[in-house]
Amino acid sequence: MKNLLNMRRAAVSNGAAAHLHFPQQHASQHAAESEPAQLADLPASESDAGATIDERPASAPPRPVTPLHAVQVTPSASNGRAVQLADANDVERMADDAALKTFHTFRTFDYSVSLLFYPKELKYFVALFQEDRMWRVLTTSDMNTARQLFHHMQEQATRLADGETRRLQLEAQNEQLKRLIAESEAHAERLRRGLQRTTEQDQAVTGRQHQLRKDLAQLEAQRTAAQAQLNKAHRQVHQLNVANNEAIPHIPR
Repeated sequence: MKNLLNMRRAAVSNGAAAHLHFPQQHASQHAAESEPAQLADLPASESDAGATIDERPASAPPRPVTPLHAVQVTPSASNGRAVQLADANDVERMADDAALKTFHTFRTFDYSVSLLFYPKELKYFVALFQEDRMWRVLTTSDMNTARQLFHHMQEQATRLADGETRRLQLEAQNEQLKRLIAESEAHAERLRRGLQRTTEQDQAVTGRQHQLRKDLAQLEAQRTAAQAQLNKAHRQVHQLNVANNEAIPHIPR
């Protein structure tokens, strides 16, 4: 195989050397036939790449693949425009001197982002604030880049405020649950008191009915005894009347 490749290189090289002496009118033919010479100059490993691939055994183990890892991406300037860190103290001083114009402002909880313009030097500043204190400042001289930086910091401020958002939601939910628990306990207490009152009234009514039945029984017994005594008194009166009538003489008419 090596002898065949060496012979091929020698033949192509000789052909290329012969073509170097062609006249000017055959330039196009020389350019077409010089391509094999360029291929001959390549190393054997590149010119015979196909043969190398075919000669590799099919059972060769595959190359290990390196796993990908998430990497935090920092916004880069579009079209190669420069983005630099700015001195927060200098920007604050310019803001105090009213030398900056505010284009955009975004605020979420304790975090805010401002896009500021410095007309004197045609510069843009994108500042991230925490509790109204300047934290990070980037500067650029391109408006589109400044807007991209503003949106990037806006997303960053939103992520930073996610915890505050969640905390506020949980506090509100906990307060709502406390109110619902208090209302449920108060309702349960009202139901318990109502049930206790109903139970007491039921017991009172039951006792009243029982006492009433006893009283009725006693009154019925008294009525029965009084009726018997009355009947006895009537009989006595009748007997006395009969006795008295017998003592009166009978006068014929």
